[in-house]
Amino acid sequence: MTSPEPGRGPAPSPEVTDQFSRPLTSGTARSSLLRDRRVVVWALWDWASAAFNAVITTFVFSVYLTNSDLFGPGADRTLAVVLAVAGVAVALTAPVTGQRADRSGRRAISLAIYTGIIALVTALMFLVQPAVQDDGTFAAQWLWLGLILLAVGNVASELAGVNYNAMLNGISTPANVGRVSGFGWGLGYVGGIVLLLIVYFGLINPEVGLFGVTSERGMDVRVTTLVAALWTALFSLPLIVSSLRAAAAEKAERGREQAAPKESIVESYRRLLRSIVELARSDRRTAFFLLASAVFRDGLAGVFTFGGIIAAGTFGFSPGDVIIFAVAANIVAGIATIAFGRLDDALGPKTVIVLSLTCMVIAGIGVFVLHDLGAAVFWALGLTLCVFVGPAQSASRTFLARLIPAGKEGEVFGLYATTGRAVSFLAPAMFAGALWIGEQVTGLTDDDVQYWGILGIVLVLAIGLALVLPVSAKNLRPADAVDEPGEDAAPGRDDPTAKG
Repeated sequence: MTSPEPGRGPAPSPEVTDQFSRPLTSGTARSSLLRDRRVVVWALWDWASAAFNAVITTFVFSVYLTNSDLFGPGADRTLAVVLAVAGVAVALTAPVTGQRADRSGRRAISLAIYTGIIALVTALMFLVQPAVQDDGTFAAQWLWLGLILLAVGNVASELAGVNYNAMLNGISTPANVGRVSGFGWGLGYVGGIVLLLIVYFGLINPEVGLFGVTSERGMDVRVTTLVAALWTALFSLPLIVSSLRAAAAEKAERGREQAAPKESIVESYRRLLRSIVELARSDRRTAFFLLASAVFRDGLAGVFTFGGIIAAGTFGFSPGDVIIFAVAANIVAGIATIAFGRLDDALGPKTVIVLSLTCMVIAGIGVFVLHDLGAAVFWALGLTLCVFVGPAQSASRTFLARLIPAGKEGEVFGLYATTGRAVSFLAPAMFAGALWIGEQVTGLTDDDVQYWGILGIVLVLAIGLALVLPVSAKNLRPADAVDEPGEDAAPGRDDPTAKG
């Protein structure tokens, strides 16, 4: 084994891993990503997960559930509470499930299980019909069925993402980890838009869509959930099959005697607490980056969460205009994320993060200052904001990937998910607080000061920027590093079809 890198704490104990979770090695460092089958297979999961992220949680099913004409008043508040509970569940379980996958070598199996749950609950959403009755009352059970399925899907999506992110080091090298991460993230954006356009123009927008589907009893949205479930299952299958085969070959090669002993859930939590204490003591940089990234990632999420609201309320976008802007925003974000992957590899992930957050703060302030100039301002500066959202998210993932000791990927990416959930209240709270300040300063009502909300998002981004600036980028896995052949080198690294 090679010695631990400076500033990264003690060498980890040997863990059971699979071929999609081995340490970074040189291999095909500068080859085209599209020629590396394992990279393409890995990135397809991002494309697959876009069905749940874009169609279910953002633009279609969640909007359907919160339609007061279909599911009664107050559905949006109930949705917020249910998703908050789901967030707490993720915060409590993500690091432990990631840690157990690290130790047991069951990362591939865990990914398969959670992805299967996502596809299943997405398909079951077809059962959620409008709750309005003939007498004008509402049947609450349909709303609650939809909310529960959405919450379960959110938890499964987060836990699957922990295992998926933990595979990044196994299918990339120090020379291309930024491009690989950006390629996957960008493919997720593009996949979401492709699917969204398919269901919007094929099922939702026409009076009579494909297969004769109409909006009666919400059938257009309900069929859309079946399409999303099929999309998830179809495009995630290559990674699941490949990783399961690699894990099986790895297990056969190592032999049963090296399998990690089973441990109870209680012991897993004890181990987690010890890991957190050890991380704070031995690797403060990783611990501080987890905090900093949690803050600015919430600001990044706020850009998309409240962008449509500001577009409609402040700049007069119609519902159709908002959808068109959403499509453009995701396409821009996807292309930029893939392109910025090369900058990540060339200059380092911290440079990309700082550049992105700085530009977003400037663009956000521009939206506030120039809001009176009309929709053209939001198109220009809003899309500028979207250019940097994906690169900052992807570079955050690669920064952490370059810090994590081998064998700890699932556990630390579990903490990554937990810290993100722990501060997920920041952007909404800052947005609401900025509106209140705007009312006090201008004496106007909420609708007239909505543009002040952008200052709340800008503040979250600025705080995240301030927190990440002191985090040292020294002694990261360098982009031009080439490991010497040895125990750490992954067999078959240059052959993406190798199984052991």
